[in-house]
Parts: sequence; structure tokens; C-alpha cells
Amino acid sequence: MIHTSIAIFATFALCTSASSAAQAPGVSIELGERSSLTRPDGTFDYESADLQSVKIHNKYQQNFRNLVANGGNLPDGWELRELRTVPETMQKRASGSEPLIDEDHDTEWEGNIAIGTPGQTFLVDFDTGSGDLWVPSSACRDVNCLGKQKYNAALSSTSSRKNGTFTIRYADNSTVSGPIYTDSVTVAGLTAKDQYFSPVETLSKSFANGPVNGIVGLAYPGISRLRKDPFFTTLIKQGTVSAGVFAIKLATVGSTLFLGGTDTTKYTGDIEYHAVNSSASVWLTDGAKTVVGALNPNTGFQAIIDSGTKLMYGPPNAVQTFYAAIPGSAVYNAQRGYYSYPCHALPAIGFSWGGKTWEVTSGNFNLGATEVGGSQCVGTLVGHDFGFGPNVWLLGDSFMKNVYTAFSFDKNSVGFATLA
Repeated sequence: MIHTSIAIFATFALCTSASSAAQAPGVSIELGERSSLTRPDGTFDYESADLQSVKIHNKYQQNFRNLVANGGNLPDGWELRELRTVPETMQKRASGSEPLIDEDHDTEWEGNIAIGTPGQTFLVDFDTGSGDLWVPSSACRDVNCLGKQKYNAALSSTSSRKNGTFTIRYADNSTVSGPIYTDSVTVAGLTAKDQYFSPVETLSKSFANGPVNGIVGLAYPGISRLRKDPFFTTLIKQGTVSAGVFAIKLATVGSTLFLGGTDTTKYTGDIEYHAVNSSASVWLTDGAKTVVGALNPNTGFQAIIDSGTKLMYGPPNAVQTFYAAIPGSAVYNAQRGYYSYPCHALPAIGFSWGGKTWEVTSGNFNLGATEVGGSQCVGTLVGHDFGFGPNVWLLGDSFMKNVYTAFSFDKNSVGFATLA
């Protein structure tokens, strides 16, 4: 597996110390790189991409269940479905013994956090499409916890165990589960006191081989399996940040998460904000349309912006309409919703919410050639039905890498700006 090791540090913006004032104007965290869904020979890594679809299906189906359990209602057209399990034949690459079930392969943007007093450090995934925080526990004895950073409640003076348990099932049919605690959680000097989280005592083999030790959800509280405020919501309620906004720049090099505002050095011009349907408890925007050259093949749909998703997904029929607007496009795998297009003849493509067109570059749209030396490439927009109904798209980092993205709880909006 190819994965760039993470060197994480905290950079304080506009202040010398987050502890010097009750509120921080904003802090920036450098995030680690992702690997690619393109093989070294330039071809599309179909198996890994297909695995992503299974993981995202389960992630959102669990979000649906959490939303209902927390007293919310699923938006019109959304439906509960069975969780999917990855066949064992997909769990290893055909070329060798490297597991495909690996959460650090193209699914995460990682940074360091500290939990407890004194702080215990963990490398975690920051995910705008989930709502909980969990890390391995010192009580975890299974093989999947070997080599992981582990939380030891006995070493923290601010630790408190709560009632209940926390469980999530992953695509390989293994689980993350453990007790529920509160403790101080610090990211780049910003501390959420009495933050709910789970130090898990069983760890899915999905996480066994990568460097990531847990997840910090950055969505709304409504999809929290813990039924508590996620980390950034806690910061807002405790008055730790001066703005209820966080922002993300995703790139091959130089990815950052900014907490408490936006980093004006990372973008130019104004941020174009669009309202979200917060009742869905994810970053769900309205009024989107696709752009292919001078055409708008799809209009008036909703789009979820999710840093925990690698690809872009749309309803199968809508995606078919999108590719029909690209000359020379063809079905690559009808069952899985993949399409190909002429590698060197891609028209300008992007998304618009009624303002600027936010273009997806050819490099970010290209998942690799259909065959070694081939002239057809597979597109990163995939037709897949996750249970959202016929009008919801899911835009992951293949879209986000083209823009600076701000997530505002203050405005209940997602904003886009031109990268600097």
C-alpha cells in the first residue's frame, strides 16, 4: 500500500497562543496526504474504488439510523436499507496479500488531537460526513489494536465514564465498539471540555493496517451515534471559537483544516455561501446543477459536501445524463455506475449553485485509464444509489480539491472560494 506518512503540526493564526484569550480567532491544522485510486501503471484501481462505494453506503445508512434514533426525520426520498458487507474475494488485492479493507487508503484527511489531562495524542480522520469521536482504548486487546495509540482513562485527571456503549459496524462486517466517556479534547490548542467520545475496546480490521487511530466527526449533532454534540459544536457552545465556521483546503500537498473561521491566505475573492438543510444533519446544499461545456445536463438537485468521501456520486440515471453530454463517453461498468471518456478531450466540467461555476479539473476528474496505454479514462463521478432518492448527489474530495470549502454553523451554509 502506498501512503504518505503524516507530519502534523498546529499553526496559530492571528494570535500567539490559543490560551491567551477566551476565544480563538482561528487555528490551522495541516492534514496528511491521501494516496490515489490510480494504479502505478496509470490504470483505474477498480477494486479499491468499488470498496469505497460499499464503505460510503454503510456510512450513510448508519447516519440515517442515527438521525431516526435521535428523534429526527429522514428527508423525503431517503430510505433505510441493509448495510452491505464486502465479499471476502474483495478484501485482498489480486496481486498479493495487501488488504483492501484499509481505512487509510483514500478515505481520510488526518491530523493530531489530544485527549485528556495531560493530553494523550492520536492521529485521527476529520470527517464532515459523520458526527462522533472515537479512538482505541488501552483496554483493547484484539489484534487490530496492535501498534495503535490508545486512550488510558486512568492517566487523565479529567476523564469521566458515562452510561451506555458505542458501536459501529464496518463494511468488512467487523465493528468498532466501546464504552462512553467525557474528557478534554484539544485540537491545535482549542479545547472542548467534557467532550463525549468512545475509547473503543474492539477495533474493526478496516483500521488495522493504517496509521489512523480514530475519527472526529464534523457534521451536525443529529447523526451522532453518541447522541451528543460533536467536537466542533462543543467548541462553539463553550465559546472557545469566535466563529462557528471551519474550513478545509484539500490538495496533494498542503491540505489544511481551519477551525474558528477561514484562512484568507488559502483563497482569493469572496466565499460564495449556500444554505444547507440542517434537518438532514449533514452538509446538504440545495439548487445545484452540473456544467459540461456550455450545457447544464442536471439541474435543481441537492448535494452533500463530504470530506470523508473520495469520489463524487449521483443517482444512476442523472449520472448517465451527465456523461451523455461528454462526447466519446462510454459505460465502463453499468452495474457499478462507472463511465469512461476520452482522456485528452474532456470538456470543462463543474458544479454551480446559481453563482460561479466551480470547475473540476481534468486531473481531479480522472481516475486512470481503462487499460494500460489506453485513450479512455474512468471518471470520478459514479452513478450509485445510496438510498438518498433521485435528487441527492454526494460530492467528496474529487470536488473539494478544486475549491476552498467553508462549513458554517453560524449561517447553516456551505461556502466555496477560489484557491489561492
